[in-house]
Amino acid sequence: MKTRSYKDLVVWQRSIEVVIEIYKVTRLFPKSELYGLSSQMRRAAVAIPSNIAEGYSRASRAEYMRFLQIAYSSAAELETQLLIAKQLEYRGNFITVNALLLEAIKMLSRMLSQLRKKE
Repeated sequence: MKTRSYKDLVVWQRSIEVVIEIYKVTRLFPKSELYGLSSQMRRAAVAIPSNIAEGYSRASRAEYMRFLQIAYSSAAELETQLLIAKQLEYRGNFITVNALLLEAIKMLSRMLSQLRKKE
């Protein structure tokens, strides 16, 4: 099946699921985190599918790879923030969001690896 849109990419779909789960998790955080960790986590999560989409719409493989790398970096940032939230013992379904995030990270890594081989 030919990919006609970034929306057809499983990694983009999985990343959207990560965003939804992050919003659910951060809703349970203390109100004092509204403009702190909660806000940072939401921005990092949204950056993942946003950069995948932007990269897909770029004209060159190099640009696509650059945006996939940014998405990967945002995923690593979010992974770190999730670890902090867990260590602070904030409530939330961290198992689900961690599993989705790990899957997205692995997909991004594979995509980047495959694109590098084509250079």
